Formats: sequence, structure tokens, C-alpha cells
Amino acid sequence: MKFYIHTLGCKVNQYESQAIETLLTEQGHVSSPDARSCDVIIINTCSVTAESDRKSRQTVRKLRRQCPDAVIAVCGCFSQISPDSAEEIGADVISGSGAKLPFIDDVLRAYDEKKKLRDENIKLKSVDESRYRRSFERLSPGNLSGKTRALLKIQDGCSNYCAYCIIPYSRGPSRSLEHDEAANYAYQLSRDGYKEIVITGIEIASYGRDLTPKYMLGDVVSSIAKAAPETRLRLGSLEPRVITDDFCETISGFGNICPHFHLSLQSGCDETLSRMRRRYDTARFYESVELLRRYFPGCAVAADLITGFPGETDEEFSKTLKFIEKCDFAFMHIFPYSERPGTAAASMPDSVPKAVRKDRAAKAAEIAGRMERDYLASCVGKEVNVLFEQGKDGYFTGHAENYCEVTCRGEDLHNQVRRVLIKGAGNGVLFGDILL
Repeated sequence: MKFYIHTLGCKVNQYESQAIETLLTEQGHVSSPDARSCDVIIINTCSVTAESDRKSRQTVRKLRRQCPDAVIAVCGCFSQISPDSAEEIGADVISGSGAKLPFIDDVLRAYDEKKKLRDENIKLKSVDESRYRRSFERLSPGNLSGKTRALLKIQDGCSNYCAYCIIPYSRGPSRSLEHDEAANYAYQLSRDGYKEIVITGIEIASYGRDLTPKYMLGDVVSSIAKAAPETRLRLGSLEPRVITDDFCETISGFGNICPHFHLSLQSGCDETLSRMRRRYDTARFYESVELLRRYFPGCAVAADLITGFPGETDEEFSKTLKFIEKCDFAFMHIFPYSERPGTAAASMPDSVPKAVRKDRAAKAAEIAGRMERDYLASCVGKEVNVLFEQGKDGYFTGHAENYCEVTCRGEDLHNQVRRVLIKGAGNGVLFGDILL
């Protein structure tokens, strides 16, 4: 059987797609980059925004049209929230955001019995009630073809219920991988030759609260760092309150933690944060930024931002602009607010016109672009370690520990970490010469 996987959304989806690919190839099936040549097409969907839903539906429809004879199997958050919609637009197999092993069984059954199931118009649909999930589904770390860094999922679900977010409903409550198992996975990945591991989850700041005895994120990061001391570790998105003196002191003691931290901001205005049901204010957020810079001098601090949330006034947005300048982020992801049916925010009053949301996003992006250029310029003259990924026309490109993209002249550098002197910056990229 030849199969193709199309992944939408977050790193957790990427991790789970990698695990599906690995499990199928271990059974003798063949992954292909061309959907049109495949017997089975797996679409791992996203539902974080209404736009994500639209893209998920569009992808299913497109691949159904392109590959009318293939088995179309859909999993992920979109089909968790809207399983009937996934069926209506052409899926033969419908699963949700959990239970990947039973999903694979259904995929193989659909392939083996395709004619019978189609003749009888039978869909294989198995979607659970995510709110009742209490255990972490163990899926061994895998690797999609061509990737240089490995993902390690240590946590799933979310119990925060922010006003704009559907994820607690699509993924269920927070659940954690035992910290010794996380360490064992990291050891295996390091032994397999990966030079970088990205520690990911839906809300990794909540790690360990469901375990007995309880653990914290710093505990599992420490275990992973000890298990893979020669492999650099990059942390996924962090809730600001997890950044404490104890946390920073603990992880800064290891030499393999990448000085790149993405904090979930969403707004730089306390009134807006309160309506969003975020559990911190700007003072606590800024404290986290300062702690990271104290323990990791020169680190890249990144953040995401939503503009035009219901009730956001011009004055509140002005506060946000001033706050992001104060934080001086290296990188930002900025999104105009998008109503997500099923969330509390979707029915909030004082909706901001979409044109205003987009205009505010553009204004914030202009500041973010300047801050990014300033951060890149601050890297010129420094030496960094770069994990090289792709080469073209005598040049190779990779990422430094601080996640800056770096291009150097060189050949055959794939999956190598080399010492580079940064000589210049431009168009969002650093340029340098290899020293070692």
C-alpha cells in the first residue's frame, strides 16, 4: 500500500503524523510525496480557528477530487469537532484528535475492504468524547521524510479554556507523558543521530499536573537534557507563568537548551487579556521576559498576538503596541482575531470590524518587523552553532540555537551542526562563514 500524509496545524499534529508514518512503514507500507499515486491519503486536520476549519475542508475536498479512487482518511481536531462534516465532504475514514492506533487499524481495513465498503456506502467513523480523556496516548517519536530535527510530544490537551480557543474541546483535558518515558525517548532520538529535539505539546506549561507524584515542566526538561546531553533541546510555546526563577535556574544549568523561547502573549493590554480569560497580566508577562534574558543573555524571545479581539478599543490596542515595543521581541506571529464557533468569544459583544482587525495586525507587524531586523543585526559579529538542513547552488541553510535562519557557502552539510561567524543580515536571514 502506498500512502500520503497531509498535515495541517501545530507541531503536535506534525508529531502525530510522523508517528502514523512510522507505524505504517514498519508494517511494510510505503510513504509517497505524491498523493495522486497513492492508495490511501491521510489528512491530519486543524480546527484552532474558523480559517483552519475552512482550510481543512478545502484540503479534504481537493484531495478527494484529485484522487477519486483513493481511501481518504481524516483525523485531527477538525474531524473531532465536526465528524459529520468530514464525512459529507468525502472522507471514508473519520477519526478525531486521539486514538491514533485504532485509526490506523481503520485505515488498513478501509484499504483492504474498499470495494465492499463503497458498494455498501459504509464509512468507518470513530470519534470519542474528548472531555473524558484521562490517559496520554504513547506514540513513539518518528520522522517525516527529509526532516532534520525530531519532535518529542510530552503533553496533550488543555484545561485553560481561554475565551477564543476551541482546543480544550477538541483535545480534552491536559495529560502528560511520564517523565522517565520522555527521557527514554530523548535518549533514543539522540542515539539515532538527531542533533535537535523540539519538546512539544498542546500546553506544555501544564506538564505533570495530572501525574502521581506531580511533576513540573522543569523536571521533565531536566530529565530529557540529562538523557540527551549532546543533542540541543528547543522548547515549544510556553505559558508565561511557568517562567520562574526556579525554572530558569534549573534549565540554564544545562548547556543544550536552545536560547529561543516562544511565549504566549495574545494581547499587551490587561483589559483585553481579562476578556480573553488569560491567567496573567502584562506585568507578569514582562517579568517572564526579563527572567529569560537574565538567565539566557542574548536569547530570542518570541510571542504571538491576536488583534481585534471583541471589545478591543483603539486605546487598548495602543497599549498593546507600546507593550510589544517594551518587550522588544525577536520574532512575532500576529493574527487578526477570527471568530471560532463554539467558543465563548464568538458570542461576545462589541465585535471589532474585520477591516480594523487587519489594519491593527498590519500596524503590529510593522513594529514586529523592525524588532526582528534589530535582533538579527545584533547577531552580526557573533559566533553561533547552526544545524544545517537544506542546500542549493553551493549554499546551505539551517537554524542557529536562537532559531535565526543562517545561510553559508558549503556542500553536504545536511544534519550537521557547525560553528559559524555571522557576517551580515538581510531579508530575515543571517549570513556567515563556517569556522569549524
